[in-house]
Amino acid sequence: MKKSIITIERQYGSGGSIIGKLAAEKLGISCYNRQILEMTAEKCGISPDYLESAEENVPTSFLYSLLLSANPGRTMEDSLPLSDKVFLMESRIISEIAEKEDSFVLVGRCGNYILEDKGCFSVYIYAEPEYRIKRAIEDYGIPENKAESIMKKADKRRETFYNVNTGGVWQDKDQYALCLNSALLGDELCAELIVKAYTQYNQNFADK
Repeated sequence: MKKSIITIERQYGSGGSIIGKLAAEKLGISCYNRQILEMTAEKCGISPDYLESAEENVPTSFLYSLLLSANPGRTMEDSLPLSDKVFLMESRIISEIAEKEDSFVLVGRCGNYILEDKGCFSVYIYAEPEYRIKRAIEDYGIPENKAESIMKKADKRRETFYNVNTGGVWQDKDQYALCLNSALLGDELCAELIVKAYTQYNQNFADK
C-alpha cells in the first residue's frame, strides 16, 4: 500500500512539532497538530485548554464530570470517560481528513495507529534529555528549575495515552519506519531526511 501520509510521534522537547511543520512545508502539504485538539474541543463544547490535559492522560473523573456538566444534554458515548471520548473523536476527525486529503503530516495523536490502514509513513523523533531540557528552557520559555520535571511528565502523558489507546509501546522504535535523533541531526536535517525517505518510499511503491 502506498504510504502518502506522514505521522510523527515525538518526545517532549525533541522538536517534533517544528520538524513536522518543516517537512510539510518542503512537501507543500498540510501539517496537523494542535488543530486536531481544537476541532475535538469544538465538538465537545469544551475549551481546548481543558481537553489538552485529558488528551494525553489516563481517564479522570474530574474531567469526565466537566464534560457532562458542560453538556448536560449529551447522550452520545456518555458512558465513556473523557480521555476515551477525546481519542474516539480525534480518531474520527483524523480519518475524515485522510479521506479528503491524499497527503499530509500529522504530529502526535496516535497517528500511525489510527491511519495504519491508510498506509502512513511513521516517524519517531527523540533526543537526549539534556538537549530536550535545554530546548524547553530556551525555546519554550520553561523555568530552568521546572524543565526536567515538565519534560518527564509530558513524556509520561504521551506514553500513557499512546499505550492505552493503541495497545502498543510508544517508544518501541521497531514500529516506526524512520527514527531520528534531533539532538545529533538538528531540525532542518531531520525534516530533509523525512522528506527524502518519504519520497523514496512512495517511489518504490510506484515502481512495483
